[in-house]
Amino acid sequence: MNISDVIGFLAGIVWLGAIFLLVLVVTRASRGQSAKGFGTAALVVFVLAVALSGVAAGLVFIEPDALGVVITAVGDGGIRPEPLSAGLHWVIPFFERVERYTILRQTYTMSAIGTEGQISGDDSIQVRTKDGQQVYVDASVIYSIDPTKMITLYKTWRNNYEDGLVRPSSRGIIRDVASQYGIEEIVSSKRVEMELAITAELERVFSDNNLILQDFVLRNIRFSDEYALAVEQKQIAEQQAQQAKFVVESKKQEAEQARQIAQGAADAVVIVAQGDAEARIIQAEAEAKALKLIAQVLSENPNLLTYQYINKLSPNVQVMLLPYDSPFLFPLPEMPAIPQ
Repeated sequence: MNISDVIGFLAGIVWLGAIFLLVLVVTRASRGQSAKGFGTAALVVFVLAVALSGVAAGLVFIEPDALGVVITAVGDGGIRPEPLSAGLHWVIPFFERVERYTILRQTYTMSAIGTEGQISGDDSIQVRTKDGQQVYVDASVIYSIDPTKMITLYKTWRNNYEDGLVRPSSRGIIRDVASQYGIEEIVSSKRVEMELAITAELERVFSDNNLILQDFVLRNIRFSDEYALAVEQKQIAEQQAQQAKFVVESKKQEAEQARQIAQGAADAVVIVAQGDAEARIIQAEAEAKALKLIAQVLSENPNLLTYQYINKLSPNVQVMLLPYDSPFLFPLPEMPAIPQ
């Protein structure tokens, strides 16, 4: 409670006292009693009440978060050219009055949730996108009054700037800007760009109408039920396609693994076969060289074979009988002659 309110309260009490004294004077006069002293007191209290009421009407206290526009019956235009700043001021009682405007930031919210916005129920903004889809936008506009244009604001909007300017302008600008984008752009790649475009347009319109845009908040974007169902089905199809692709890749990997195992086994068989073949070649070459050496030795020593044959026989054998049809006949070593 400021000083003007206190004075106004005192004036009210004094007015009650004046009325009480006036009633008392009338009552005593009707009974034929003297009311001279009460009449004087009533007159004094009446004058005091008028004076206090005048002072209370003339003193105006402006809160630190507000400005006051003085509407006056004195002078031209009906409005003082400068608003009242914070503090205690004097106006002409009963000829001037003050309209107070807050200079704090104000928030106007339009949302599908009725308890969040200024209007109960679904107050979201319906937008038709460039590709013909319906979306619903929840948004908040944070603004304040331009202190330097307070008088102009009063002349233009009085106290109707929120319903007459902030709400319709915000909804119209959001619709116009969002309609320039496709639905996929709004919800993903160009959402920030759209938000910046809306902010710039709101700043221009508010500035032209004596307001300052402090911030624009794009709270939420919702699809229509039909499009949401289509998006859900698309996501399901994409997930199924990804799953099928994963299965195909898994099968390819399994086939590649089996091929590599088979290739490894085949390579192992080839390596073993090549090893066996090389071993046989080496063995055959060794045998060939051995036979060549034997043949060379035999050609140089033709009796070596007979010598080796005889060595294999028992050393005690003096006579050897062969079958009559044996194709082999080996001459025995000559025996020395027995003397006669």
